[in-house]
Amino acid sequence: MLIETVCLQCGTPATQSRGAFCRRCGLPYGQAPRATAELPSCPICYQTVDDDGRVPSLDRSGMRLDLVNHRIEHERHPVGDDDWLETLRQGDRIRIERWTAPFETVRRYLVTGQVNAGRNRQLAHDLIVTAMTQIARWGPNGLILGDQPEWQAARAAVVTLMERYALGRRT
Repeated sequence: MLIETVCLQCGTPATQSRGAFCRRCGLPYGQAPRATAELPSCPICYQTVDDDGRVPSLDRSGMRLDLVNHRIEHERHPVGDDDWLETLRQGDRIRIERWTAPFETVRRYLVTGQVNAGRNRQLAHDLIVTAMTQIARWGPNGLILGDQPEWQAARAAVVTLMERYALGRRT
Protein backbone atom coordinates (compact mmCIF):
# COMPACT_ATOMS: atom_id res chain seq x y z
CA MET A 1 0.00 0.00 0.00
CA LEU A 2 1.34 3.43 -0.99
CA ILE A 3 1.31 5.98 1.83
CA GLU A 4 0.57 9.46 0.54
CA THR A 5 3.09 12.05 1.73
CA VAL A 6 2.05 14.92 -0.52
CA CYS A 7 -0.91 17.23 -0.04
CA LEU A 8 -3.09 16.93 -3.15
CA GLN A 9 -4.59 20.39 -2.61
CA CYS A 10 -1.48 22.56 -2.35
CA GLY A 11 1.26 20.17 -3.52
CA THR A 12 3.29 20.51 -0.32
CA PRO A 13 5.31 17.40 0.58
CA ALA A 14 5.27 16.10 4.15
CA THR A 15 8.33 16.95 6.22
CA GLN A 16 8.02 13.67 8.10
CA SER A 17 6.76 10.33 6.82
CA ARG A 18 4.49 9.95 9.84
CA GLY A 19 2.64 13.25 9.27
CA ALA A 20 -1.09 12.88 8.77
CA PHE A 21 -2.14 16.43 7.85
CA CYS A 22 -0.67 19.10 5.59
CA ARG A 23 0.97 21.84 7.66
CA ARG A 24 0.00 24.42 5.01
CA CYS A 25 -3.70 23.79 4.35
CA GLY A 26 -4.69 21.27 7.03
CA LEU A 27 -6.01 18.64 4.61
CA PRO A 28 -5.16 14.99 5.32
CA TYR A 29 -2.45 13.64 3.00
CA GLY A 30 -3.96 11.66 0.13
CA GLN A 31 -7.40 13.31 0.36
CA ALA A 32 -8.73 15.02 -2.78
CA PRO A 33 -8.63 18.84 -2.74
CA ARG A 34 -11.60 20.82 -1.49
CA ALA A 35 -14.00 21.85 -4.27
CA THR A 36 -13.45 25.55 -3.49
CA ALA A 37 -9.65 25.43 -3.49
CA GLU A 38 -7.42 26.94 -6.16
CA LEU A 39 -5.47 23.99 -7.52
CA PRO A 40 -1.66 24.02 -7.78
CA SER A 41 0.28 23.90 -11.04
CA CYS A 42 3.59 22.31 -11.95
CA PRO A 43 6.31 24.99 -11.95
CA ILE A 44 8.08 23.18 -14.80
CA CYS A 45 5.32 22.56 -17.37
CA TYR A 46 2.59 24.79 -15.85
CA GLN A 47 0.02 21.97 -15.94
CA THR A 48 -2.66 22.40 -13.26
CA VAL A 49 -3.67 19.31 -11.31
CA ASP A 50 -7.12 17.85 -11.91
CA ASP A 51 -9.87 17.75 -9.27
CA ASP A 52 -8.26 14.68 -7.68
CA GLY A 53 -5.01 16.62 -7.09
CA ARG A 54 -3.03 14.58 -9.60
CA VAL A 55 -1.81 14.79 -13.20
CA PRO A 56 -1.29 12.02 -15.79
CA SER A 57 2.09 10.30 -15.63
CA LEU A 58 4.57 11.15 -18.37
CA ASP A 59 6.02 7.61 -18.17
CA ARG A 60 3.08 5.27 -17.69
CA SER A 61 -0.25 5.62 -19.47
CA GLY A 62 -3.20 5.55 -17.09
CA MET A 63 -1.13 6.30 -13.99
CA ARG A 64 -1.79 9.53 -12.09
CA LEU A 65 0.79 11.30 -9.95
CA ASP A 66 0.93 14.01 -7.33
CA LEU A 67 2.98 17.12 -8.19
CA VAL A 68 6.10 15.97 -6.36
CA ASN A 69 6.36 12.75 -8.37
CA HIS A 70 5.32 14.58 -11.56
CA ARG A 71 8.27 16.98 -11.08
CA ILE A 72 10.60 14.00 -10.63
CA GLU A 73 9.38 12.65 -14.00
CA HIS A 74 10.50 15.90 -15.65
CA GLU A 75 14.10 14.75 -15.09
CA ARG A 76 13.42 12.18 -17.84
CA HIS A 77 10.96 14.37 -19.77
CA PRO A 78 12.28 17.95 -19.94
CA VAL A 79 10.03 20.54 -21.56
CA GLY A 80 12.95 22.28 -23.27
CA ASP A 81 16.53 23.39 -22.73
CA ASP A 82 16.21 25.25 -19.44
CA ASP A 83 19.97 25.16 -18.80
CA TRP A 84 20.59 27.12 -22.01
CA LEU A 85 17.67 29.46 -21.28
CA GLU A 86 19.21 30.31 -17.89
CA THR A 87 22.33 31.58 -19.70
CA LEU A 88 20.16 34.34 -21.21
CA ARG A 89 18.77 35.33 -17.81
CA GLN A 90 19.64 38.67 -16.21
CA GLY A 91 18.03 38.70 -12.78
CA ASP A 92 14.27 38.35 -13.26
CA ARG A 93 14.52 39.28 -16.95
CA ILE A 94 15.81 37.56 -20.07
CA ARG A 95 17.91 39.18 -22.78
CA ILE A 96 16.96 38.20 -26.33
CA GLU A 97 19.37 39.96 -28.67
CA ARG A 98 18.88 43.68 -27.87
CA TRP A 99 15.61 43.34 -25.96
CA THR A 100 14.69 42.21 -22.48
CA ALA A 101 11.47 40.77 -21.09
CA PRO A 102 10.24 39.13 -17.88
CA PHE A 103 11.99 35.72 -17.68
CA GLU A 104 9.01 33.78 -16.30
CA THR A 105 6.63 35.16 -18.93
CA VAL A 106 8.98 34.16 -21.76
CA ARG A 107 9.60 30.69 -20.30
CA ARG A 108 5.86 30.12 -19.82
CA TYR A 109 5.30 31.07 -23.46
CA LEU A 110 8.06 28.73 -24.66
CA VAL A 111 6.58 25.82 -22.68
CA THR A 112 2.87 26.38 -23.29
CA GLY A 113 2.92 28.25 -26.60
CA GLN A 114 0.63 30.85 -25.08
CA VAL A 115 1.27 34.33 -23.81
CA ASN A 116 -0.43 33.71 -20.52
CA ALA A 117 0.95 34.78 -17.18
CA GLY A 118 -1.33 32.31 -15.43
CA ARG A 119 -4.19 32.79 -13.04
CA ASN A 120 -4.08 35.85 -10.78
CA ARG A 121 -0.89 37.21 -12.32
CA GLN A 122 -0.36 40.53 -14.06
CA LEU A 123 1.34 40.31 -17.46
CA ALA A 124 4.10 42.87 -18.05
CA HIS A 125 3.91 44.01 -21.68
CA ASP A 126 7.01 45.09 -23.57
CA LEU A 127 8.36 44.52 -27.06
CA ILE A 128 9.26 40.83 -26.57
CA VAL A 129 5.86 40.04 -25.04
CA THR A 130 4.19 41.96 -27.88
CA ALA A 131 6.22 39.89 -30.38
CA MET A 132 5.16 36.66 -28.63
CA THR A 133 1.52 37.77 -28.76
CA GLN A 134 1.81 38.53 -32.48
CA ILE A 135 3.42 35.13 -33.17
CA ALA A 136 0.68 33.37 -31.19
CA ARG A 137 -2.01 35.21 -33.14
CA TRP A 138 -0.61 35.40 -36.67
CA GLY A 139 2.28 32.93 -36.74
CA PRO A 140 5.99 33.60 -37.28
CA ASN A 141 5.51 34.83 -40.86
CA GLY A 142 2.25 36.71 -40.46
CA LEU A 143 1.65 39.97 -42.30
CA ILE A 144 0.59 42.64 -39.86
CA LEU A 145 -1.00 45.92 -40.93
CA GLY A 146 1.12 48.82 -39.71
CA ASP A 147 4.01 46.51 -38.82
CA GLN A 148 7.15 48.19 -37.52
CA PRO A 149 10.72 47.08 -38.32
CA GLU A 150 11.43 46.83 -34.58
CA TRP A 151 8.45 44.46 -34.12
CA GLN A 152 9.62 42.34 -37.08
CA ALA A 153 13.12 42.07 -35.58
CA ALA A 154 11.69 41.17 -32.16
CA ARG A 155 9.48 38.44 -33.71
CA ALA A 156 12.49 37.03 -35.57
CA ALA A 157 14.47 36.94 -32.30
CA VAL A 158 11.61 35.16 -30.50
CA VAL A 159 11.23 32.61 -33.30
CA THR A 160 14.97 31.84 -33.11
CA LEU A 161 14.67 31.49 -29.33
CA MET A 162 11.65 29.18 -29.67
CA GLU A 163 13.42 26.92 -32.16
CA ARG A 164 16.57 26.65 -30.00
CA TYR A 165 14.62 26.02 -26.76
CA ALA A 166 12.52 23.30 -28.39
CA LEU A 167 15.65 21.34 -29.31
CA GLY A 168 15.78 20.22 -25.69
CA ARG A 169 18.75 19.64 -23.50
CA ARG A 170 22.03 19.15 -25.26
CA THR A 171 24.16 16.39 -23.80
